[in-house]
Amino acid sequence: MDSLTHIAIGACIGDLFLGKKIGKKAMLYGAIAASLPDIDFIASFWLNTADDLLAHRGFTHSFLFGFLFILVLAFLCRHRHRVENIPVRTWLFFMGTEIGSHLFLDAFNAYGIGWFEPFSHQRISFHVIFVADPFFSLWPGLAAICLLILKPGSNKRRGWAKFGLILSSLYLVYCLTNKLRIDNGTRYALIHQGIHYSRYFTTPTPFNNWLWYEVAETDSGFQIGYRSVFDKNPRISFRYFPKNDSLLKPFHQQQDLQELIRFSQGYYTADTSVHGVVFNDLRFGQMMGWQNPETHFVFHYYLHDSGANHLIVQRGRFANWNWESIRFFMKRISGKN
Repeated sequence: MDSLTHIAIGACIGDLFLGKKIGKKAMLYGAIAASLPDIDFIASFWLNTADDLLAHRGFTHSFLFGFLFILVLAFLCRHRHRVENIPVRTWLFFMGTEIGSHLFLDAFNAYGIGWFEPFSHQRISFHVIFVADPFFSLWPGLAAICLLILKPGSNKRRGWAKFGLILSSLYLVYCLTNKLRIDNGTRYALIHQGIHYSRYFTTPTPFNNWLWYEVAETDSGFQIGYRSVFDKNPRISFRYFPKNDSLLKPFHQQQDLQELIRFSQGYYTADTSVHGVVFNDLRFGQMMGWQNPETHFVFHYYLHDSGANHLIVQRGRFANWNWESIRFFMKRISGKN
């Protein structure tokens, strides 16, 4: 999830756990602990783009890292608040919940998370919710603001903290039900439309959980389509994109290409542009592909020009967006093709 959401959820958890004992410091500790795994952003200052892609949500998002920092933070807080005589097991449970919430939520996005680093480089991606979903983040954000305003001894604090956490949790459950419906519909469409595939994934389009992006791998490429939870027609308009592995042969000795293939989990294509050969990671979708299925992929890496590869995960995500495209987006979400 985005950083502000982690901070808000961490603050709500903190106040719920220890607000009565240490006041608003519980919110501060919670926000810091829930954000701690994202300390890996520091690596971007010295790593190249391809290395940084794997470093982000890598070791600092692993169970090993989480366990070590739970211990460190718990004993630091225990030492800092000796007067309050809060048991160390309470601090351990508190920090475990905070850091655990971060590791849990990040697994539901498309980027992937290295739970098992450094023992396994497998990335976990459940593809359930977009990395920034206002319908998820609104409730803990609103609750955190109210907690900042309310006085430490207010009887309303606990209710607001629960409000933020419960409503966001219910929305996540709703997203899971949407995921199941979309997956069922995708498998049905692939089978009944005679598309032979080896694997597939579905993931939400930006800022919502109703319009989904679907990718099915075939022998030589990928079938890509979009489906809304409100669509009544079971048929999906897939468009084929060849993998074009042959374009990558001149770069097979380059470390950045091998890291990109690993990062993409095999969901990639290659094509050419004015910058030369382009590597596309399909998991992050297209630039308004629901409106124009031939548009470029959001994640594209220029293999000939590595210096032009900044902010590649969301490169061009909102290029050419205007009121007309937003209206089309809303119409497509509603189930109208």
